[in-house]
Amino acid sequence: MNVDLRPAGPFRYGDRVQLTGPKGRLHTVTLREGGELHTHHGVLKHENLVGQPDGSVVTNSGDHEYLALRPLLRDFVMSMPRGAAIVYPKDAAQILAAADIFPGARVVEAGVGSGALSLWLLRAIGAQGALTSFERREEFAQVAEANVETYLGHAPDTWKVVVGDLVEALPDEVEPASVDRVVLDMLAPWECIDVVADALTPGGVVLCYIATATQLSRVAEYIRATGLFTEPEATETMVRGWHVEGLAVRPDHRMVAHTGFLITARRLAPGAVPPDVRRRALKKPSYADEDVEMWTPGAVGDRAITDKNLRKRVREAERAREGARQAGRGADGAEDTETDAVD
Repeated sequence: MNVDLRPAGPFRYGDRVQLTGPKGRLHTVTLREGGELHTHHGVLKHENLVGQPDGSVVTNSGDHEYLALRPLLRDFVMSMPRGAAIVYPKDAAQILAAADIFPGARVVEAGVGSGALSLWLLRAIGAQGALTSFERREEFAQVAEANVETYLGHAPDTWKVVVGDLVEALPDEVEPASVDRVVLDMLAPWECIDVVADALTPGGVVLCYIATATQLSRVAEYIRATGLFTEPEATETMVRGWHVEGLAVRPDHRMVAHTGFLITARRLAPGAVPPDVRRRALKKPSYADEDVEMWTPGAVGDRAITDKNLRKRVREAERAREGARQAGRGADGAEDTETDAVD
C-alpha cells in the first residue's frame, strides 16, 4: 500500500490541519462536517477551511486570524499524545542518516515509545520496506499504534508491533542475518547486542540512542568486546536557532541542546577480523557493579509515568485515532482531535 504522508491540494474533510492563532498559539484539528474549534478568542468552523489551499489565513467569529497549514511530521510528533518520551526531530533526522535508513530496508526498532521514531522510519523505508517494532509495555504500544494510525490515516502494512522483550522475541520474528538496520532506544542496549548481531546481515547497521555518558561508555565497550562489529562511532546533535530580523541577527537565547547520544557500528562478516583490533586492551573494566546500579531510569533522568497518567494518554491517542477514522470516512459525529502543541 502506498502511503501518502502529506497530501497536497485544498483542505478537505478528514485532513489534519495545524492552526496558528493569536500569540502563536497552536491547535491541531481533524476537519469534519459540523466541526468547530472553540477558544476564548471565538469559534472557527471547520467548513470555513474546507476548499482553502494549504497556507491560507482564515478568521474566526471573534475576528481573530488563524494561519492554516497541514502539519509537518515534526509538528505532529511534538503535539501527539505521549506514553513515553519521544525522539526529538533533530535526533530522528540524524538517526535516519547515521543508520542509513533507505527505501525497502528491513528495520528493527526497540522500544517503540510513543511512535515518534516509528513514523520517521516508516516514511524512510517506503512501501517496499518492513519495520518491526518491539515494546515491553502494552500501554506504550497502544499509544504508538494509535498515533501512527492517526497521522497516516490507516494502519500501515509495512509495520508490525511486537509486545515483548527484544532478546526473547527477536529470534522468533526474523530470520538470522536478514535485518538491514536495528535501532535501539532503551536504557540498557548492551543487553540486546548479541541477539541483534545474529539478526543483522553482514554490513548491517546497529544504532543505539542513549541518554548518558556512562551508558555510552558501556555500550561502546560491549560492542568492541563482541568482535562482531566495526569500531563504534558516537555523536550528539545540538540545534541552535537564530533570530534574524533586519540587522538584529543573533543566536536565540534558548536552544535544544543535549537530548541523547547516538552510537553506531556495522556488522562484520562471519569470521572477519578488522585491522584495528590491535587497540590496547584495557587492564580493567571502566565500570563496576556499583556503576550498573546507577543506570536506573530514575538515575539517568528517565521520569516514570504513573499507571493512571499512562491510561489517560492511551485514551487520548485512541480518541485521536477514532476521530481521524471517522473524519476520513466523512461520518457525522466524530470527535474533534484538537491538541495544543508542546513548546
